[in-house]
Amino acid sequence: QVQLVESGGGLVQDGGSLRLSCTASGRTFSYYAMGWFRQAPGKEREFVGAIDWSGGNTRYADSVKGRFTISRDNAKNTVYLQMNSLKPEDTAVYYCAAKRTDAFGLRYADDEKGYHYWGQGTQVTVSS
Repeated sequence: QVQLVESGGGLVQDGGSLRLSCTASGRTFSYYAMGWFRQAPGKEREFVGAIDWSGGNTRYADSVKGRFTISRDNAKNTVYLQMNSLKPEDTAVYYCAAKRTDAFGLRYADDEKGYHYWGQGTQVTVSS
């Protein structure tokens, strides 16, 4: 069992930056690839990005590529989402999720059905 807790959300102006954190309970954090998803009001939850168990591989949605960076510190059981050049359309509840490492790596990381554990979400609001 893995419990995930996100933090770091808030209100930021257009063009600003935020760093979200997601801390996991348990001693097997390094067994999991981690993903970030977001859900804007009235929209489906969408993939933002993911990182493999080692931190050596990442994958991003086109909408955030070049602006967002995912990293992880397995010693701290924490994954980060650094968000730069934020836009109003980035406003959403952001969720972190964990999926057990498998042979496919991050190939299916954009499919939320592949994730086993989810955090409660943290609100990010970007004002124009």
